[in-house]
Amino acid sequence: MACFTCPGQATVGMVERFGKFARAAHPGFNLLIPCCGERVAGTLSLRVQQLDVRCETKTRDNVFVTVIVSVQYQVVKDALYDAFYKLTDSKSQIRSYVFDVVRGTVPKINLDDVFTTKEEIAYEVKDQLTKSMSTFGFMIIQTLVTDIEPDQRVRAAMNEINAASRMRVAAVEKAEAEKIAVVKAAEGDAESKYLQGQGIARQRQAIVNGLRESVLNFERDVNDISSRDVIEMMMITQYFDMLKDIGVAKGSSTVFMPHSPATVADVAGQIRSGFMQAQAGSAGLNPAHSPMNVGMQR
Repeated sequence: MACFTCPGQATVGMVERFGKFARAAHPGFNLLIPCCGERVAGTLSLRVQQLDVRCETKTRDNVFVTVIVSVQYQVVKDALYDAFYKLTDSKSQIRSYVFDVVRGTVPKINLDDVFTTKEEIAYEVKDQLTKSMSTFGFMIIQTLVTDIEPDQRVRAAMNEINAASRMRVAAVEKAEAEKIAVVKAAEGDAESKYLQGQGIARQRQAIVNGLRESVLNFERDVNDISSRDVIEMMMITQYFDMLKDIGVAKGSSTVFMPHSPATVADVAGQIRSGFMQAQAGSAGLNPAHSPMNVGMQR
């Protein structure tokens, strides 16, 4: 029969004398008197301990989930007698309280809200355990809801909903990007055509200025010829230049058009007719050339 006991660090031995609690044997060497009926009935750990509890329950929207709660607790040094003698199995007692609190709280909450109210559930568990276990010599340090596990089919459905939502957002963003690209392309095309139009207008203005200078120079150097005759001759010259360009240009398509020596006269006649119609229109718009004004002037 041993005459001494040596509990380890952060461990306390409970010494009984003839079956009755006598004293606590703290870490180190402790003498026992076997002839007086002293013996070590058991030990208590003063370390912080953790108990993981898996609790299956149902939410408010009738979905079964498994809530995992981690309880961190410790024996109070001043209540060693209560911690050793008042409870047969402290872990079973803590597990029962956790079941009671979780199964009384989660059924009031929908599944989506369970994930966002983890702290409230943990606080309820800690509050209930602190009130209950303090009378048995245990101190509840912290309670944590470490995991929430819905049914496998429910998790798959939630993942599909999340994936569909993200795909919808991605489709909207993609459509918006394509819209922006189309709008920008249209704006660029409009700007390009605007600048192209300005270039064509300037080109035509330069041609008109050149023709005007050519006509004036021709009239100044050649007598007995009008500006109308000069313009007709220049238009016919451009007509032949156009035919030449069509014939020598690379990749030009075949163009069927009537052409004969008489066509030159037709072109000149059409140009002359156009000028006469333009002058007649200008005279009709000018009140000073109307027959009434002419009669009045007479």
